[in-house]
Amino acid sequence: MQEVGMKQLDEQLQTQTIACLYLYTPMCGTCQLAKRMLEVVEQLFPHIPFYQADINYMPERAIEWKIESVPCLLLFHDGTIRQKLYAFHSVLHLYETIQTVEKHR
Repeated sequence: MQEVGMKQLDEQLQTQTIACLYLYTPMCGTCQLAKRMLEVVEQLFPHIPFYQADINYMPERAIEWKIESVPCLLLFHDGTIRQKLYAFHSVLHLYETIQTVEKHR
């Protein structure tokens, strides 16, 4: 997963049909576990860009996107959020969720 800031993220989302953004905070233990699961799922979708960002550096976006907690996975299609995921139940659950968004593009 590529670490991105707001400006870089905006540029990337304008050029990608589908993209995943993982939001976290460094002191969040659950976020570390979620990241490990996402790293596995990322390997299953080599054609989809996966980004990560520390939400502490994006307070405006946290408000705009109505982020309720971390970890959070945002699935974008044509620059628009198609799904928000807060519960990272399993690798299979993440895989199926991303696959569903990908199929409906």
